[in-house]
Amino acid sequence: MGGAVSAGEDNDELIDNLKEAHYIRSALVERAFRAIDRADYYLDDYRDNAYKDLAWRHGNIHLSAPCIYSEVMEALDLHPGLSFLNLGSGTGYLSTMVGLILGPFGVNHGVELHDDVIQYAYQKLEHFIKTSDSFDKFEFCEPSFVAGNCLQLAPERRQYDRVYCGAGVQRDHEDYMKNLLKPGGVLVLPLEEKLTKIMRTGPSSWESRKIIAVSFAPLVLPKPSPRSTVPLPVLAVRSLQELARVCIRHTLRVTAGGVAGGGSGQTRSRGPTSFAVGRGLAAAGLHKYGPRFKRRRVHRRHCNTLGLANKQAAAGTSPTPSPTHTATSLDSNQGGEEDKDDEDEEEEEERASRRGEREAGRRGREDREGAGQTLCPEPAVNMLRERILGLPLPQPLKMYLLYYREK
Repeated sequence: MGGAVSAGEDNDELIDNLKEAHYIRSALVERAFRAIDRADYYLDDYRDNAYKDLAWRHGNIHLSAPCIYSEVMEALDLHPGLSFLNLGSGTGYLSTMVGLILGPFGVNHGVELHDDVIQYAYQKLEHFIKTSDSFDKFEFCEPSFVAGNCLQLAPERRQYDRVYCGAGVQRDHEDYMKNLLKPGGVLVLPLEEKLTKIMRTGPSSWESRKIIAVSFAPLVLPKPSPRSTVPLPVLAVRSLQELARVCIRHTLRVTAGGVAGGGSGQTRSRGPTSFAVGRGLAAAGLHKYGPRFKRRRVHRRHCNTLGLANKQAAAGTSPTPSPTHTATSLDSNQGGEEDKDDEDEEEEEERASRRGEREAGRRGREDREGAGQTLCPEPAVNMLRERILGLPLPQPLKMYLLYYREK
């Protein structure tokens, strides 16, 4: 399943293609997709295929097509603090993206049939936490996985705000899946060859919507065995030490978006880097209706108004309208069209900027290769890490604030 969008040169270009095809529609989902390189979840021998819109399987390891994960992430309607259950969690790619949105006070659980795939998922999770430059830009809800058949969950199983099943479900098991949801929750699953979104609107009321046609391997039916029930991961209460770490990291992340560096050589970064609860995309200046966009829109409208007024004054065939009248007329007659044009121009500028950066990087690599130089790109500065390492604290405490990345 897949092939809905063209292949990308890298992860960012793949996400650009998914956006242009309207598989990714929200800024929150886009950030999560860009933060995790899909190729990191492939075996090394197969990384060349990572940016194609195709599913991949090797033994028990399986990844769905990017367009499917996009639709799933959008349909789940995620926000911080929710509880999430991933049935057939596989490599952990989807669970990790979800964890970037849920934040430190969410719940992120997965059930996977194969023990070797769980080991693989934990290896990829550890690699992401320790090496990803984007990790420190998020408040992360780390996923926990258990081995077993998702149709054999313990009778006292909990209910979740969001549930996803990554295997084909027949009508016989639809009610079983529905009962995993809290009232107000959302379940996304392949139900009889259709990716379906089911919302629990009350204790015994449901609404469902078909999303797209899909082809998934069916759920594996359980076999009688001594391990007949599967316990879900334990819900542990966070220690005061952990809560303090979350609070300190959040505070440092917010302030790291302001002044970078120190002393007389301080430089201001372009804006906040935190997307924690309460700040919002518009407050960070990155939403299309945020401060940056509004300033551009007002500037363009002002220029258009002056231009129109000058033309009318030069024509001299009719009484010259006052600047106030001209601006009012322009705003009332053309404001809606300009707003829409500005939105389109803003999105096109962002896409062109990303394409230009990729092209410049590609040309630079080609030039260095032609000159016989070794490819050594400069790593991005991790402001949160620099801020923590510069604190007057004992080294073990610094390592703890760095989320065990040095353990």
